[in-house]
Amino acid sequence: MKETQPATSTASPESTPTTRRQLLKGALGAGVTAAAVPSLSGVAAAHFPIEIAIDIQPENAENFIDLSEHETVTVAVKQSEFVTNDGNSETFDPTERAVRYRFGSRLALEDGEGARPVDDGEIREPDDDAADGQSSLVLTFPVDEMGFDGGEETAWLYWERDESGDHGYAGFDSVRVYRGHPRGNGLIEQLQRLLGGETASSAD
Repeated sequence: MKETQPATSTASPESTPTTRRQLLKGALGAGVTAAAVPSLSGVAAAHFPIEIAIDIQPENAENFIDLSEHETVTVAVKQSEFVTNDGNSETFDPTERAVRYRFGSRLALEDGEGARPVDDGEIREPDDDAADGQSSLVLTFPVDEMGFDGGEETAWLYWERDESGDHGYAGFDSVRVYRGHPRGNGLIEQLQRLLGGETASSAD
């Protein structure tokens, strides 16, 4: 039986009881894989510093979005700890924060756009042997509002501190965005067929 968790209303950053989120058991899968932190514009970096840890498609290590096939994409928001510009230590726990997120391309988010979650999300409990032992919030976003054109390699998440949407925190994860077929897929298939033919000939 699933346990009801307290969720936070979008109207206030304070926690309020709700039954809209549900507990899901399971590990989160691969973490952030970007080798370097992508740059933000001056305004975005000041208003949305990169402090949130996210995992796009937590059940899929490949992190790909097919604009022709996918209607929604899941994003896991993890707990993170950091030091603010004021020198204070802060913990960002998505299970206790207001659900005010936007997800998509960097340009879309900097323009105040991007996809909003379809609901308040689901709280995912880690396995007993998980290293961090921390719960995460898994959100679902509609693909057609993300501002992707195809070819992007990084996706961004903004959390808005209040309803003005002017300040908050940002996070990112690597991703492959394409429409129909990933780039280079045809060449890979040709090489696989060629190698398969050579293997069959050797067996004969």
